[in-house]
Amino acid sequence: MEKINAMNSNILYSFRRCPYAMRARMAIAVSGIQVELREVVLRDKPQALLDISPKATVPVLLTNDQTVIDESLDIMHWALKQSDPDNWLSNINNELIANNDGDFKHWLDRYKYADRYPEHSEHYYRQQGEKTLLMLEALLEKSAYLTANNITFTDIVIFPFIRQFAFSDMNWFEIAPYPKLRAWLIALIDSVLFQKTMVKYQPWKADGLVTVFPEDV
Repeated sequence: MEKINAMNSNILYSFRRCPYAMRARMAIAVSGIQVELREVVLRDKPQALLDISPKATVPVLLTNDQTVIDESLDIMHWALKQSDPDNWLSNINNELIANNDGDFKHWLDRYKYADRYPEHSEHYYRQQGEKTLLMLEALLEKSAYLTANNITFTDIVIFPFIRQFAFSDMNWFEIAPYPKLRAWLIALIDSVLFQKTMVKYQPWKADGLVTVFPEDV
């Protein structure tokens, strides 16, 4: 951690385990842009966050010109439009992204928390989510990543949610008929970029040290 001039910095409110925050941090990290990272405790959200974004869901970016960006996809675009060294903005599949953030996320939540949704069984919810897994497996038969042979925006948008789905029952996922998807997921989890974005930081305090993210560029 180091001191930076908060008046001239971009500030990212984040929560380490949130999939939306994960993908925003990954885009910021690959762009090489440094921000002041403020790790949020969701049960005790700081007033500074509530003041700029009443919905108070992470991630939220306050840019150095005082613009508030409170959607993860918009934060990703903000970072990559300034610097996109790995050409992530090529080959974006908006249909896959819409499915991930809509239908798949709907079934993922029910699969993870099946006891909260007794209308159907956990197995039923998993089957609904598997429709997306099947689609991704087919795409990975054609290329190393979802839209190309290199990582793109689409992979990073979807990856944290597939990770959640897999971790809901890893014993099942390890033997499920999705070998290409499994290899894709492992490669992203093991990547230096993901490890860099998953460093644990202490919850932010207004009178505490400033955390620079990423620490190295």
